[in-house]
Amino acid sequence: MVVMKYDVFLFDLDDTLLEFETGERNAFKRAFTEAGLAEGLDAYRSEYRAISNVLWRELEEGKATMAELKVNRFRQLFAKFGISLDADEFSEAYLEQLGKEAHLIDGVIDMLDSLGDARLAIVTNGFVKAQIARIACSPLNRRFEVILSSEEAGYQKPRPEIFHAALDRLGVTDKSRVLMTGDSLTSDIRGGNRFGIDTCWYNPNGLENETDAVPTYEIASWNEFTFGKSAAGLRS
Repeated sequence: MVVMKYDVFLFDLDDTLLEFETGERNAFKRAFTEAGLAEGLDAYRSEYRAISNVLWRELEEGKATMAELKVNRFRQLFAKFGISLDADEFSEAYLEQLGKEAHLIDGVIDMLDSLGDARLAIVTNGFVKAQIARIACSPLNRRFEVILSSEEAGYQKPRPEIFHAALDRLGVTDKSRVLMTGDSLTSDIRGGNRFGIDTCWYNPNGLENETDAVPTYEIASWNEFTFGKSAAGLRS
């Protein structure tokens, strides 16, 4: 069984415990509609996702900060389409809408229940305002001892400092007790590798690992995490 070796579990949030795309799409639509920009929404969102993907990658590489990403994704989008809105204000409006969106991934609650008295924490690269609100309005509420975002920590995954901060809050020093689980090879798994803890790659789409990140385990569903089939599916 995968879980027997560990009693401290760190989890990513987006596309690991909560599905992100649906919430993002809903929040984006409401924010733009309320700003009087319902026309052309598909084009706006397509360009936004392209811009956002680049900025999140730059964040992971240490080339940008959370504060820069938060506003620049909309600043660049508005410049592209000649939209005369304040990017700072719009960013806050979007995050407020995103905080209302919590779409639980199948099997998560049963998986968490199976961990019994284990200590649980969320380590996310998301923004505090949205992530805390999303957790609070979901069945994940009150299940985690620590919820740490990169915005709050001042470091983002895969930087080892954010994992160190999470363990500090838990009062845990023995890394062998800890398992980090997430869907991102470049932030969750590489980050765990750099920090020196075991990792589990949540990979429901059967993606190939074409990175230098090496997960200890790989699972395609939360049922595998609970019943320990993941080691057999490990890819390098």
